[in-house]
Amino acid sequence: MLQFPRIDPVIVELGPLQLRWYGLMYILGFAASYFLFLRQVRDRGLHLSKALVQDLYFWLIVGLLVGARVGYVLFYNLPYYLEHPLEALAFWRGGMSFHGGLLGVLLSGYWFCRRRGLSLLPMADAFVPTTPPGLFFGRLGNFINAELYGRPTELPWGMVFPDAGPQPRHPSQLYEAALEGLLLFALMCYLRGRIRFPGGLLAAFLVLYGTLRFLAEFFREPDPQLGLILGPFSMGQVLSALMVAAGFALFVRQRKRR
Repeated sequence: MLQFPRIDPVIVELGPLQLRWYGLMYILGFAASYFLFLRQVRDRGLHLSKALVQDLYFWLIVGLLVGARVGYVLFYNLPYYLEHPLEALAFWRGGMSFHGGLLGVLLSGYWFCRRRGLSLLPMADAFVPTTPPGLFFGRLGNFINAELYGRPTELPWGMVFPDAGPQPRHPSQLYEAALEGLLLFALMCYLRGRIRFPGGLLAAFLVLYGTLRFLAEFFREPDPQLGLILGPFSMGQVLSALMVAAGFALFVRQRKRR
């Protein structure tokens, strides 16, 4: 059994301003994605200026944050927010959904491409291989915050988290950092030069992330206000299964078009 290594979530504090580890993880994730995307643009011959890429990332970040919050409100705690609608605007109190963030990114990316006369699927294929580093850093941020911890376990690396009772639990944040971050990045790099039809890499990302997240959810403690919603499955697993189905449908459709 391991004790959670208590880490001060605040790196530095200057008066009312704070730099937190969680915020730093977001910054590192966005920065890694941005520079990897610039390389993808060059390798794929997309001929996009840096100014246009920066504009794209601004709207993708907006779509991510809004979508992640709206997704959490709708998927994970709707009855509460129907009673307290103004609380839905309180981003700083936590509550973000990856699946909602993904929908927000897709919608903002679609809107941006339509506005700039760009083809969505080639842009998406260039973008999705750059996302796993952000997922890796995000899960490290969850671990530092001692949130989204795992289910109870008797394994020797079980960890006692603050505010989670005396039982050792799976450090599921680290499992997800390894699966959704490192492994997914390796798989996307491998497929990048092997799937060449438009939309193929986007479809592969949907299938792979959805599968890895579905497996990781077996070790993660379900949200207390929901619990397990469909037999032994959590909301995250239901949404991930829908994600996998959408990825397969897109892959088959685009491969036939090819």
